[in-house]
Amino acid sequence: MGETSVFDIAIIGAGSVGMAAGAYATKEKAKTLLIDAYDPPHMKGSHHGDTRMIRQAYGEGRDYVRLAKRAQFLWEQLAEESGETILEKVGVVGVGPAHSAFVRESIASAKENDLHVEVLTGEEINKRWKGFTVPDDYIGYYEPDTGFLYSEKAIEAYKKIAIHHGATYIPNTKVEKFYPNKEDLIYIETGTETYIAKKVIVTAGAYAKQLLQHIDLPIVPTRKCFAFFEAAEGTYSKEHFPCFYIEDETETFGAYGFPNVNGTGLKIGRDDGGVAIAPEKLTQDFGTYPSDEADLRYFLERYIQGANNTLKEGKTCLYTNSADEHFIIDVDPQCEHIFYACGFSGHGFKFASSIGEALVKSALEGKLHTTLEMFQLERFTAR
Repeated sequence: MGETSVFDIAIIGAGSVGMAAGAYATKEKAKTLLIDAYDPPHMKGSHHGDTRMIRQAYGEGRDYVRLAKRAQFLWEQLAEESGETILEKVGVVGVGPAHSAFVRESIASAKENDLHVEVLTGEEINKRWKGFTVPDDYIGYYEPDTGFLYSEKAIEAYKKIAIHHGATYIPNTKVEKFYPNKEDLIYIETGTETYIAKKVIVTAGAYAKQLLQHIDLPIVPTRKCFAFFEAAEGTYSKEHFPCFYIEDETETFGAYGFPNVNGTGLKIGRDDGGVAIAPEKLTQDFGTYPSDEADLRYFLERYIQGANNTLKEGKTCLYTNSADEHFIIDVDPQCEHIFYACGFSGHGFKFASSIGEALVKSALEGKLHTTLEMFQLERFTAR
């Protein structure tokens, strides 16, 4: 291959973060390759199921807030550029027992960062949104300027932008291996072709461990479930009901959910738990385990009784959980021109826009962007 065949940036894994990175790379006039084992959006990873929550008050840690604010700005920018409805500002309610560390940290992160958040009791939540049945003495917060993203539409929009700006998009193609040569160009081999790039970004989700076998990544692909239940439009529609996160009184159970969007039903999923699985073995087999539905019914029975109705549809997806449930984003120790991002642990989609952008800046600048430094792998060995 001649020099004209060399890409400035190759992105391996064109899901949520990868597709966003592809769009931003082409906007920077970088000659861009996007390659994926499937054809995103699809049902083999972590981005299907119509919707993903976006919130800025962050119980997982205050250091995320800056990245979340940038992400929402970029999602709104994507909506304007694509002409698609990407973000619905239905608001987000977080609720848990009075001692909930997660809810208290969410409130603290909001105050520290001057976010628009109302602190509420369980009783006040039940009065404002008739669909909730949380204990009166629970605590919570309402973040009105956030809500949910149409996840598959967002990926499709980034794909169109990337291709429009000249990206080479290769779907349904598995990368077998990639490696730098003596000139630090990176060779990417599939079963039939070899591609060459100056910089590589690996955003392969649950397949990251397979592609980066020389790195000891503390991640576990995990089968997760979510489902849609019959719910009254007047009470639970996106015009009347927010997204929500509920922490059970035991603090060992957490559920997230979305209003009834266009008649699909109230969507709810359990945030913790799940079954470790090889990513290629994930199938749409909701109901294989009794807990698939039972865990979701547990929350509906206690906290959203009006939606504890007929199951409309259940689905499975993948979480790629890191050992501490924080993201892992770093530079390959064997090649400073390879950057990777993985271990998003079920709360990464909302950041796909800002992380994709920051990864492109990292590749072009030749060093990990400052907004990503808190996610470096070395935190596991520095303890």
